[in-house]
Amino acid sequence: MPVGAAPPDPDAQLLEIASKAYPDTARIGVMVSGGGDSMALLHLLQRCHPGRVAALTIDHGLRAEARAEAEMVAAFCAARAIPHQISLWQRKDVAGNLMDAARRARYQIAEAWAVAQDIAQIAVGHTADDQAETFLIGLARQAGIDGLSGMRSSWGQGQVQFSRPLLGVSRADLRGYLRRHAVNWVEDPSNSDLHYTRVKARNALATLADFGITATKLAVVADNLESARWALTRQMAEAAQGFAQTATGMLTLPRETYLALPAEIQRRLLIAALRWMSGAAYPPREHGLAAVQTALAAGKDATLGGVRYRCHSDAIQILREAKAVQDMQVPTDQRWDNRWQLSGPHAPDLTIGALGADGLSCLKAWRDLGIPRDALLVSPAIWRNQTLIAAPVAGFSNGWCANCSPSFASFVLSH
Repeated sequence: MPVGAAPPDPDAQLLEIASKAYPDTARIGVMVSGGGDSMALLHLLQRCHPGRVAALTIDHGLRAEARAEAEMVAAFCAARAIPHQISLWQRKDVAGNLMDAARRARYQIAEAWAVAQDIAQIAVGHTADDQAETFLIGLARQAGIDGLSGMRSSWGQGQVQFSRPLLGVSRADLRGYLRRHAVNWVEDPSNSDLHYTRVKARNALATLADFGITATKLAVVADNLESARWALTRQMAEAAQGFAQTATGMLTLPRETYLALPAEIQRRLLIAALRWMSGAAYPPREHGLAAVQTALAAGKDATLGGVRYRCHSDAIQILREAKAVQDMQVPTDQRWDNRWQLSGPHAPDLTIGALGADGLSCLKAWRDLGIPRDALLVSPAIWRNQTLIAAPVAGFSNGWCANCSPSFASFVLSH
């Protein structure tokens, strides 16, 4: 360094990342647990975007210390005039993976908070270490390119855009930043609990460092694989343009077109169709999906995850399975079966349910619509107890309209 020159700013790279992540003037939400990663993210964003930042801490009610940690974040924010809210997860009985349920609830709570606060973008404090650990977990599970691509740098959920601006930054660098600025953070005791797969991956990563395999290097590998995954998604989206989406929410694809696609694109299209129709958070197990591919190649029908794949000589039809929706009832102002929003003369004694055989029998002219019976059976209808009030997809509107959204093509690109 030349004599008299100012020493390099150790924060420069982090500040540049935080500054470029949100270049416009909109407000920024930050999910802050009190851990080192999220505290560093909050501090950096407040430095780069003063007056634009608001913070949310979610108490999952899973640890006795969680409330005190949330109050620590609240005090930090109050001292810096950062708007802050603590939200409690109103947990009901959880069947299955509690941590996964907590994760999904966390983002649902964050989305609702952001909408209420007129915030369109939320920052999440995951780092290169989290990315590397995710890669190792996928490797242990023999994951394909999707599982090895790691965490997405950004994604949309409802009206909110989530992003992870620190995915290329190591946890150690963020701890160094916090120490330089005398910012306290808390360590979650579960981070050293070997019952958790992620902790095992963290320990494995420490061992791999002797071989020159670091968190930042694995994060780069995951990023490279994400580029390849996105290329496959684009190819799948182009193939999805060949699907005809009917007013009933059914998908139809020429069978020859489908069979001419590479097997991986076939597989991805079948997964996308299943998730779009059923609202499933994750792809089905590989053996189930392989069975569907084998059946369609042989010209046979198949069912998987509440979705029917019907194979005709000239076309493949994909539609909802009747038994998956036969008992599904929601108030008319709520979304039905993940995709359907109905508008009309709402009333508290009305519900949305599947049209079903009983409802279809009330509609004498349904055959004139040219819509397959199986597709109409799983379409949404308005009911008052056992009385059919409307079936807009089946031609009996009675003042009601049904909208299936998002479209399959847009779903493919956003997932």
